[in-house]
Amino acid sequence: MMRALLLSACLLATPLIAQENLNHEGSVGIAGRYTVEGINPDRSAYNGTLEMTQDGDLYRIVWTIAGQRYTGQGRLEGRVLTINWDGDSTPVVYVVMPNGALHGTWSDGYALERLQPQR
Repeated sequence: MMRALLLSACLLATPLIAQENLNHEGSVGIAGRYTVEGINPDRSAYNGTLEMTQDGDLYRIVWTIAGQRYTGQGRLEGRVLTINWDGDSTPVVYVVMPNGALHGTWSDGYALERLQPQR
C-alpha cells in the first residue's frame, strides 16, 4: 500500500516538474550538431543529422536526411522551439529536454522526431 502511494505521488509530481522546466526562463544553449531519428507520417522511419545555428533570437536549421538537405528557421520560447521549414506547411515543434535532446512533432502531429546532441 505504501509503495503504491509513493509511486502515485511521484507520477503526480512529474507533470509539475516538467511544467516548471518548460516555464523556466534562462539561456538554453541548443545550437550545435544533432543526430536525428524520426517517424514520417506514413510511419516509415528515418535518420540523419542536423546542424543548428543561432543568429540573435533566430535559430537556423539544416537537416540532412537520406542525402537530401532541408532547411528551416524559427524561435525558442522558454523550452519550446518552433521551426518553419521548406518541406511542410506546418512547423516542427520541439521541446528541449533536460538532457539537451529535443523531442518534436511535425506534419500537424502525424510525424515525430528526436534530436540527440552530438558530443
